[in-house]
Amino acid sequence: MSQFKIIDLAKTGWLTRACSCFGDASVGYNWLVYYMEKEDEEENSGEEDLELPLFDLDSIAAATNNFSIENKIGEGGFGPVYKGELPKGKEIAVKRLSQSSGQGLVEFKNEVILIAKLQHRNLVKLLGCCIQGEERMLVYEYMPNKSLDYFIFDQNRRKLLSWQKRFDIVMGIARGLLYLHQDSRLIIIHRDLKTSNILLDSEMIPKISDFGIARIFGGDHTEEKTKRIIGTYGYMSPEYAISGHFSVKSDVFSFGVLLLEIISGQRNRGFCHPDHDLSLIGHAWKLWIEGNPLELIDELMENFFPECEVLRCIQVGLLCVQQRPEDRPPMSSVIIMLGNERAMVPQPKQPGFYSEISSINTDFSSSGNKSSTVNDASDCLWQCRKWLISGFHRIEEQQSRCFFYLSFLNQIR
Repeated sequence: MSQFKIIDLAKTGWLTRACSCFGDASVGYNWLVYYMEKEDEEENSGEEDLELPLFDLDSIAAATNNFSIENKIGEGGFGPVYKGELPKGKEIAVKRLSQSSGQGLVEFKNEVILIAKLQHRNLVKLLGCCIQGEERMLVYEYMPNKSLDYFIFDQNRRKLLSWQKRFDIVMGIARGLLYLHQDSRLIIIHRDLKTSNILLDSEMIPKISDFGIARIFGGDHTEEKTKRIIGTYGYMSPEYAISGHFSVKSDVFSFGVLLLEIISGQRNRGFCHPDHDLSLIGHAWKLWIEGNPLELIDELMENFFPECEVLRCIQVGLLCVQQRPEDRPPMSSVIIMLGNERAMVPQPKQPGFYSEISSINTDFSSSGNKSSTVNDASDCLWQCRKWLISGFHRIEEQQSRCFFYLSFLNQIR
């Protein structure tokens, strides 16, 4: 089996910044060679050998019909995704790194390192990768039922999701997330849990995917702060979107949003109601405090469902999206509360990000209106943060040359 050598990019951060300042490629290359030779002399170099099958470009091109448009099944920040078939008939999904992608080699290697080490029924399985010339591709098991958003937000397809099927999907996601947070060798924070990153196999078993921006923690270190806010608005926790703080409780918030979306068949972001301007989270909270939580249930779902189980799921969803991270339950408690009808489920407190941005803009444009809540101010800052993110991407582009040098050296060593 071929081996793919991974260099720990965290240890080359200072070099990345240095090389990005050089316009001459040879200068950057010499810096890298010097650094790599120094690392070889050290007992604990930044390298990690992972046994991972390497596919050659010709095999992937043949499997995907030369990356034809007919084989294209999706596209994300990483680049396009193609369906393929290997000579023995095995179906695969190929993520191809786009040259114009906002993500890059950092995310590519991050995903390889993470997924290659993780094995769980509710995590997507990485079969191998392809590194040839400027091509960077990840090869996954193919998921015939695409992603959760393909079903849950479609007027016709979501009718196929009975309550039992939705509940099974929820529990599968919860188990996969618990594995990442607690049961794997390291603590892993996904940071981009959303419906489009939940893939469904032929039996509708959910698989968490896309670990490009995930973070690994060891020991007792379980939280961090970053200036680079990346993820998907509508699923981000308030503390991450506003100040860059993230932890396992950030993933719990995202899971709570997912849970409310699965119950209602509606998106949190862009949710529209004739009587108010609240988000889906806000709508669920409003129904809860008014004593009408069952009105949240998807009207297209079958009429028969266990009311107690649905109520418990709504309550757990609201617990997960509470404003303060310390109030949110860990995933171990979430699974117990969801799966055990005798489990004690606390009353939820006010959620985070329950107002829509459109209504916040109106409130803040009115003259001297001081009635807006702290949560309103948080939502306004959330929108401002989104406008600033584009600036971080420009900084990212300046570092791309260095990542190319690292990749080149990985291949020739």
